[in-house]
Amino acid sequence: MEAVKAFFEELFNNFLVLFRTFTIADAIDIIAITLIVYGLLRFIRNTRAEQLLKGIAVLLIAFVLALVLHLTMLTSLIRALFEFSVILLVIVFQPEIRKALEELGKQRIVKSIGSSRSEHYLEELERAIVNVTDAVVIFSRSHTGALIVFEQAIKIPDIISTGTMLDATTTVPLLGNIFFNKAPLHDGAVVVREGRILSAGCILPLSNQDMNLQYGTRHRAALGISEESDAVAVVVSEETGNISICYKGKLKVFADRDSLLKRLRFLLLPQTEKNEFLSGLFSRKKDKKEGEISE
Repeated sequence: MEAVKAFFEELFNNFLVLFRTFTIADAIDIIAITLIVYGLLRFIRNTRAEQLLKGIAVLLIAFVLALVLHLTMLTSLIRALFEFSVILLVIVFQPEIRKALEELGKQRIVKSIGSSRSEHYLEELERAIVNVTDAVVIFSRSHTGALIVFEQAIKIPDIISTGTMLDATTTVPLLGNIFFNKAPLHDGAVVVREGRILSAGCILPLSNQDMNLQYGTRHRAALGISEESDAVAVVVSEETGNISICYKGKLKVFADRDSLLKRLRFLLLPQTEKNEFLSGLFSRKKDKKEGEISE
């Protein structure tokens, strides 16, 4: 009983010493480490990294047991593995590390640095959104397969280089010519950058997700590019005529033009400027019409 009492007294005294020497810098340090650990655990949840970390935990337990039981050869082997663990982790987790850094770069604070958008840019992007919406609605009625990718903050030059460079204004007739079923570029994807068709006939990475059998290669490619970047992919099924949007590895089908247009505007127009730009754009169109009537 005395030993237990002495243990708790020593624990309490150590806590008092720690409390007296505790500073604001220590609190910031603890909060920062907690956020980092929480972010890592949240990021690796339900990924292959989670399974690999469980394997590392098993190795750590085996290492401790080998030390306790004085298993010299096993201890040496596990220690040698841990010496190269940093290099092994970088190689094994390369896709996850890349994705994490891309997610960090997509945060609002980072994106706000030097992200000023001109009114001309917003007008061209809005025009492209409307024209793509009108085009895919036509494609849906005629069951014409199409895949259009809107590039955003994360650039995809490796994807663009696989197609034919165009750098043309995004119009309904041009999209119709590209995705005409006998056109040479109709099987690939169109990449739109800053409201302009930059390249056509592009080859996209395919997603490994389990998908419904009604979805083909176009949908798998649309999901694939949305998993590897922040791009927004619009895809039209040649079999069903359904229009879908793929973003951040998720696919959603849209049944009407208005909901499709609203979603594309939400995903593509800068959120801080979108409402002001759209209200200004529509007010200018209204003034123009009123002026024409008054004349």
